[in-house]
Amino acid sequence: MTNPPHLPATPGTAPATPVAAAEVFSGAGPGAPASPAVEPPVSAGDGRELGSRAPESATTAEGGDEALVRLRMDLAYDGTDFFGWARQPGLRTVQGELEKALGRVLRLDPPPSLTVAGRTDAGVHARGQVVHVDVPAASLSAVEGRRATTPSSTAQRLSALTRRLAGLLPLDVRVQAVTEAPEGFDARFSALSRRYAYRVGDAPGGVDPLRRNEILWYPRPLDVGRMNAAAARLVGEHDFAAFCKRREGATTIRELQRLEWAREPGGLLVATVVADAFCHSMVRALVGALLAVGEGNRPVEWPGTVLVNAVRDSGVSVAPAHGLCLEEVRYPAPEDLSDRARRTRRVRTLDR
Repeated sequence: MTNPPHLPATPGTAPATPVAAAEVFSGAGPGAPASPAVEPPVSAGDGRELGSRAPESATTAEGGDEALVRLRMDLAYDGTDFFGWARQPGLRTVQGELEKALGRVLRLDPPPSLTVAGRTDAGVHARGQVVHVDVPAASLSAVEGRRATTPSSTAQRLSALTRRLAGLLPLDVRVQAVTEAPEGFDARFSALSRRYAYRVGDAPGGVDPLRRNEILWYPRPLDVGRMNAAAARLVGEHDFAAFCKRREGATTIRELQRLEWAREPGGLLVATVVADAFCHSMVRALVGALLAVGEGNRPVEWPGTVLVNAVRDSGVSVAPAHGLCLEEVRYPAPEDLSDRARRTRRVRTLDR
């Protein structure tokens, strides 16, 4: 049995010396910041772990009677130079940059706190991330500027806020839209599903250098048929403890709704992974297991056996972060948002 292939050294660095299989797939990818030594605690903005509570809607500020408005923000970011989503002292994170910009534009000190649909790790990208934030309704007037002669509508103010953020945020994070959230909307708990894509190139010459920060190069040929046969054994509601980094008091039961690979016309391999929620490192652990099957290093039945054993297997290598992107977060109709949030907050168990 052979180890997974060694990844090429990041351009501009000294060639890597041979490393163990677990080390090969532990990095965040080309150009990504090193992971912090201490992982931040899970917050209410974490899209992975269930069971904590958050307010269902914004009404009044704590300790006062100032009216609040809940905003939904749709955003995208290149995770290469971020230490993940979650705010961390002294580190550059997506949450930290966005909260800082919001506080500056809306003149709020301290800045407002964001709740995210799915917290991403260092080096992971997002094309369809969703957050919500509760801000004083009066603060939106700050976007009008000094030359405004008549009050703007809420829609006009939110459009202006989007433009102001575009001018203030770094180019590797973009707010695509800001809207007033419907009653009962919670970016994290109201979500029906999250869809991720993992991109892999197995061409002998490597991947397009202009896309090196979003595609994993795998220098051995991969068999899509074998990978999909193995993936089919993992779909459904299961305890994914074997593919998750455990957190104290958190469940690892998830409903994996879709897991399949497709080879695009240019040869790029894309895994589509959809679940109601994901626990820590779940997507990349699943991808790592299927890559081992795809190159013939493991039998098709192996990932399913690992799942049933419900124990972390040293043979499962977590795929690098840079190939992963959060593509979409789906929500129910507005009238079903509150009910979905209540059901999501319940900690699940499997009936045996």
